[in-house]
Amino acid sequence: MEKDKLLIVEDDEDVRKQMKWALNKDYQVLLAEDRSSAMSLVKQESPSVITLDLGLPPYPADTQEGFATLSEIQEHAKAKVIVITGRVEKEHALRAIGLGAYDYFYKPIQIDELKVVLQRAFHIHRLEEEQLNLQKKLQNEDSFEGMLGASPQIQEVFAVIRKVATTDVSILITGESGTGKELVARAMHRLSSRKDEPFVVINCGAIPENLLESELFGHEKGAFTGAHMQKKGRVEAAQGGTLFLDEIGELPMALQVKLLRFLQEQKFERVGGRKQISIDVRVLAATNRDLKQRMEEGRFREDLYHRISVVTIALPPLREREGDILLLANAFLQKFSHELNKKVSGFSQPAVNALLSHSWTGNIRELENSIKRAVIMAEGRKISPADLEISGNHNGNGNLTLKEAREQIERALIIETLALCKDNITKTSKKLGISRPTLYELMDKLGISKK
Repeated sequence: MEKDKLLIVEDDEDVRKQMKWALNKDYQVLLAEDRSSAMSLVKQESPSVITLDLGLPPYPADTQEGFATLSEIQEHAKAKVIVITGRVEKEHALRAIGLGAYDYFYKPIQIDELKVVLQRAFHIHRLEEEQLNLQKKLQNEDSFEGMLGASPQIQEVFAVIRKVATTDVSILITGESGTGKELVARAMHRLSSRKDEPFVVINCGAIPENLLESELFGHEKGAFTGAHMQKKGRVEAAQGGTLFLDEIGELPMALQVKLLRFLQEQKFERVGGRKQISIDVRVLAATNRDLKQRMEEGRFREDLYHRISVVTIALPPLREREGDILLLANAFLQKFSHELNKKVSGFSQPAVNALLSHSWTGNIRELENSIKRAVIMAEGRKISPADLEISGNHNGNGNLTLKEAREQIERALIIETLALCKDNITKTSKKLGISRPTLYELMDKLGISKK
């Protein structure tokens, strides 16, 4: 069994050797004599526990370099740091604890006593690692084919996807802009028997009307001015796979007729062509429009609607997904902190309140962009409301009393925290900083069900 790694940072060579000799049986001992060599080992070996003498070169007579080393370790590692200091320098030990050191130990070093402190430090480090791995596991359980969410609303969507993904029926995905309609379509493709074939996307609202038919079905050489060669369309490109028609509500009426014929017969002609081309594709469609209203207005064909919506998947807006705002915000925070190499570890409580009370009309896309901007702008370890650049409430409730507004925020925060804690009342009360009875009282008062 591999030994736990212990890093000893000490400028006195004799002390280093004595400590290694005394501890080598129990641990894989690494040695460093200054900040540079210590940080090199921290990054390369990731030791679980570090003993740190505060008197390091080039200033061994004071603690300046030792505290600088402690700060740098805190930025790059989750190791438990045990500070070594003299008894007359107790204020340095207390300062080190305030800066994040796990414990302190007085000189001269008593090895038997140090062994007890080390055993406890390694034990605490293992417990924290297990907890972190458990949190990651739980978060993975809340993810589904690249989509994240623990709310009942989104879990219901995941359940429908599982049922219909393996069929070849046409699916209509509805939802506001930014709710993840294309992610749903990609998930269905990956879970289908067509997963090894192409997944082709065409945004019906982003291509000029006079070019859209050619983009969909292709054209023959000379079909129109500028058609210098034959071109295959997106339908042919999706042969054997999945064709995703995004914003299908923007499709012109003339093209709706041709698309309907293709869906019925699985055959089409290129623009300017006479040859019938047979194709095997599954068609998924999405829209943020109310297609039934557009049918009433004569802007969308009823027969096409019924053809593309054998099953309809309605994506809930983010504001209605209980508990998912903070779950997604933390996932985006981890992602962008890593990508942008920023040491941002979380959200301040005012920032959490702002996240929960914002209406997120742009849904997940808006939240993702806000978190990315916040990580870029953040100067400290915690994101502030100013970093997010969102104000509290955009639901048009300017007539709320202060009491009503406070209750609205309290309710949203409790629901979010309950979801993050998997409805565990004890964990939720601790996270909110209140007692269990107080939490129960608030849930009764705010009409939050006890599951």
